Amino acid sequence: MRALVARLDSFGDVLLAGPAVRAVAARADRTTMLCGPRGAPAARMLPGVDEVIVWDAPWAGFDPPPADRAGVDDVVRRVARRAPDVALVLTSFHQSPLPTALVLRMAGVPRLAADCVDYPGSLLDVRHRRAPRRHEVCAALDLAEAAGFRLPEGDDGRLAVLEPPASDGLVGEPGYVVVHPGAAVPARRWGRERCAAAVRSLVRAGYRVVVTGGPGERELTAAVAGGGALDLGGLTGPAELARVLRDAAAVVVGNTGPAHLAAAVGTPVVSLFAPVVPAERWAPYGVPHVLLGDERAPCAGSRARVCPVPGHPCLDGVLPEDVLAAVEKLTGRVPGLDPAPEATS
Repeated sequence: MRALVARLDSFGDVLLAGPAVRAVAARADRTTMLCGPRGAPAARMLPGVDEVIVWDAPWAGFDPPPADRAGVDDVVRRVARRAPDVALVLTSFHQSPLPTALVLRMAGVPRLAADCVDYPGSLLDVRHRRAPRRHEVCAALDLAEAAGFRLPEGDDGRLAVLEPPASDGLVGEPGYVVVHPGAAVPARRWGRERCAAAVRSLVRAGYRVVVTGGPGERELTAAVAGGGALDLGGLTGPAELARVLRDAAAVVVGNTGPAHLAAAVGTPVVSLFAPVVPAERWAPYGVPHVLLGDERAPCAGSRARVCPVPGHPCLDGVLPEDVLAAVEKLTGRVPGLDPAPEATS
């Protein structure tokens, strides 16, 4: 049996689909993922994925392309060449699976499953109703099971990625704390000055701190690292970042892809969580974590990309001391003492 799993949005969303992908791959002879360009690097890191088809769908992502027939025809041809027998369309709770289901039907996929509240006509064979308040990981697993795919015995259902490569001495010995200040969505970012102050607080407390970020965030990471932390801004691709996160004692990060990558490599997370999406669905999954931020702020549930409330109160009330206390809690360190040798992931 050939299977396809579609998850068209971001890096972190694809990581959260990983357990469901493993459930499908346990029964399928070949498993293909259909992803957007932002999610494709994550798909290539997932156990169970044999092939990735990249398509920038006009109804997904932060800056979707125009809808045009040529783009749809192209992805229909690419999917049809793989001739999947079954496909799962994974979406967030607020997204419709039906445009993707239509494309997959046009590609000849005979059996389709998705969570769907809208009337699907003939587009779905398994129209599953998502249980309320389910985490994205659990909801995807629920859908997979409804379609006949269960995790194999011994699979704990946590996030996972393929073994990351060695970090080639980028960070030295394990046991440091990673601070990742960036996020693709501005509403989910903690302020630059607050991140920098948290780094100084961690360094004063005796932690080795590593600051990470993408190629477009070098100015941000340099400012946050200051003179006391190691600045890796722009120096790590997804696989290298996975290794850096894996060897950390804890990761301080907003609700963004690296938070889920940290969870996928088993590292505790201090989550600076803006409630524009609910933590019950998007919090770090399967690892010890501490949520910081006001989950009852006026922006809660708004799905806003830019903070709609003056002053960004959901995160700007978080203090550097709060971050230090959360790191101390997750690493098991006694305040004022050097980090214990065992306080690593």
